[in-house]
Parts: sequence; C-alpha cells; structure tokens
Amino acid sequence: MDIEGKIAVITGASSGLGASLADALITKGATVYGLARNIDKLRGIENRLRKNFIPVSIDITNQKDISSWVQDTFSNSHIPDMLINNAGAGYFTKIDELSLERWHEMINTNLNGAFYITSSIVPFMKKNTNTYHIINIGSILGKTTRAESAAYSATKYGMQGFSEALFKELRSYKIKVTCVNPGSIDTAFFEDSGIKPHKNMLQPKDIAQLLIHILETPDNFLVDEITVRPLIPNPPA
Repeated sequence: MDIEGKIAVITGASSGLGASLADALITKGATVYGLARNIDKLRGIENRLRKNFIPVSIDITNQKDISSWVQDTFSNSHIPDMLINNAGAGYFTKIDELSLERWHEMINTNLNGAFYITSSIVPFMKKNTNTYHIINIGSILGKTTRAESAAYSATKYGMQGFSEALFKELRSYKIKVTCVNPGSIDTAFFEDSGIKPHKNMLQPKDIAQLLIHILETPDNFLVDEITVRPLIPNPPA
C-alpha cells in the first residue's frame, strides 16, 4: 500500500504506540483519525501533527457510540484504508485477587472494543476493490503465558483467534488482517499493570516503523502474524 493520501483509524491513539504510529503515518502523508478517551492528550498530538491528525474522544467499549461515529464519519466515498486496533488494558495479579471490574475492563477494551469498531468499518471496506488493511495489536502473552496473566492472556489469545479467523474471512475481499504480538513496550501501559518496567523494553517508535513496513507491503503480500521481543528482555540489575 502506498500510504500517502490514505486514511487510517487508530484506537488508543493518545499515547504510546498509538501516538507513535500516528506520527509515522502522517509523516508518510496519511490522514489519521486518532481515537481515545483523553481529549487533552489527543489535542496535544493534534497541535504537534496539525491538520492531518483528527482527534476523536470516544470510549471504544461503547458499542452505540462507536457505531454512530463510524456511520457519521465514513461513506462509500470516504473509507478508512487502515484500521489499527491498538487500545488495550492489562492488569497482572493472582486470579483470586483480580477484581471483577478489572476483568471486565480487559475483556471490554481488548476484545469487545476491537469487535465493535472492526464490525462497523468492514462493511465499508467490502464495497470496492481497493486493498485495505486491519492490524490488531496482540501480545507475546497471546502466544505464551506467565504466572498472574490469566485474564490478560485470555484476551490476547482471543485477539489471536479473532485475527486469524478474520484473515481467512476477509482475504477474498482484498482486506488484509495482521496480528502483531509484541513483547513489553516502553509505554504508560505498565504504570498500573503490576509489571515493573525495565530499560530493555521495546520502543514505541520502533514498533511503529515495523507497522509502516507491514502496511507498505505489495497488495498481494500478506504478513498475517508477527511476533517481536526485546533481545534481552529483563537485564539483571
């Protein structure tokens, strides 16, 4: 895909990987709809990236709001070329200490939110013969597990299955689906997660450049899944 002049939708765009990818896409000439709840952070990104970044303050877990926004924003002549399901929530603790509220937050953000926006946008993507691309941000914990990750891993294994089934369902419509499974990324995600950050975490800008490379592959070239990790994941003190 030639990114210049294309339209992208990024969830979880107010910080971290979402903000870095918005920057990288706009540098390539795309227009980005950046979705998140925090309008102040979105406005800050808009001030930096200017007119090609369109801030959208919305709760990805609210199906009615997502459906209404998609229907009000897009049409048969104005279709997003790229959808990046990046919004995520994660908490890591013993299963008998995990609150029901946090369980539902992870399920609603990591799975339901991705379903709501994908199912709303795909009908537009199906309506012509252009090539489109959906990238779902999974996790290394959707490929393997660690202690105290039962809830989060459940959502990311779910994202893995969601992505694989979508790829098989949508490929005949020229809609690519890629699941990217990163290891730990140096973002605010870990502030409340219960996992201690470290200096060897992956950098958001590096993952953003990987996503650009995947998006720019030829139309008949599909990366359906990719896993990336820090070379040395947790260096000794």
